[in-house]
Amino acid sequence: MQDCTLCPRLCHADRLNGRTGYCGQTARLTAARAALHFWEEPCICGPNGSGTVFFSGCSLQCVFCQNHEIAVGRQGQFLSEERLCQIFLELQEQNAANINLVTPSHFIPQICYALKKAREKGLSIPIVYNTSGYERVSSLKLLEGLVDIYLPDFKYFSPELGRFCAQAPDYFEWASKALQEMLRQTGPPQFDQKSGLMKQGMIVRHLVLPGQTKDSKKILRYLHDTFGNQVYVSIMNQYTPLPHVAHIPQLNRRVTPSEYAKVVDFAEKIGIEQGYIQEGETAAESFIPSFDGQGL
Repeated sequence: MQDCTLCPRLCHADRLNGRTGYCGQTARLTAARAALHFWEEPCICGPNGSGTVFFSGCSLQCVFCQNHEIAVGRQGQFLSEERLCQIFLELQEQNAANINLVTPSHFIPQICYALKKAREKGLSIPIVYNTSGYERVSSLKLLEGLVDIYLPDFKYFSPELGRFCAQAPDYFEWASKALQEMLRQTGPPQFDQKSGLMKQGMIVRHLVLPGQTKDSKKILRYLHDTFGNQVYVSIMNQYTPLPHVAHIPQLNRRVTPSEYAKVVDFAEKIGIEQGYIQEGETAAESFIPSFDGQGL
C-alpha cells in the first residue's frame, strides 16, 4: 500500500504514509457502520440479518451512489485490525447469517489479517465479499480461502456508460475478469438445506439504470452466455436519484416499471433461471442505512 495498486485505478498512492488513494482512503481501516442488515437477497440475510460492515471510501465512486457519503470518504471511524476482528465475532454472537464486507477492495490486506485472526478465535459463519465488481484479479487472489460468497455488482457493459457514471470506461474489462476469478474460487452455489441460506457461491447484481435497458440486456446476455446457471443473477430495481445527481438529467429520475419489466422479460427470454427480481416500491431513501457508526 506504499505504492497502491490494489484496484484498477492503479493510483500508486503512498497510502501507508498517509496519502489518500483514488478510493479516498489512507491505509488506516475506516468504516461507517457494523450491524445486522436486512435488505440483501433472501439467501444472504435470512431472518436474522447479514452481519454487514460498511467500509468508507470506494475505488469506483459511481456518481449516483446511494452510499455517497461513505463512498467519498466523508463518513467513518478509524478501526484497528484487532477491533475489526472483534466486530466480526460480535456480529456472529448476534446470530448474523454471515459477515458481509461492503466496498472492501481498498482494505483487502487489513481485512485478510482480521479474518484470519477471527477464525482463530472461533469465527465460523460464511464471509460475503460485497463489491462494485471493479477489481483486480491479483487482489482477489489474496482472498482465496477466506471468502465463501462473492456478491459483485456488474454495472456497465459499454465504455461510454462506464465513463459517464464512474469515469471508468474500462469497467467491463476489469469486472468481467474479476467475476471469472470469483467463480473459480467459490464454484457453483451451495445452500444450507434447512435454512435456505447460501453457504458458498456467487450472486451477480445488476442495477437497472434509467434509460439504459439496452446496456442491461447486454450485461445479462454476457452473464448467461459466460456462466449459465453457475451463478445467481439479481436484477435490481432500487435506483434512487439522490440530491447530488439533480444536475444530471439522465440520472435524475427513477426507473419506470416498463423499463424494469423489459429487462426482466429479457432475462426470462434468454433462459436465466436462477436469481432474484425486485417487486413493488424498492427505490426509496428509507432503504439506505444510517451511517452513524453503529457497532464500531
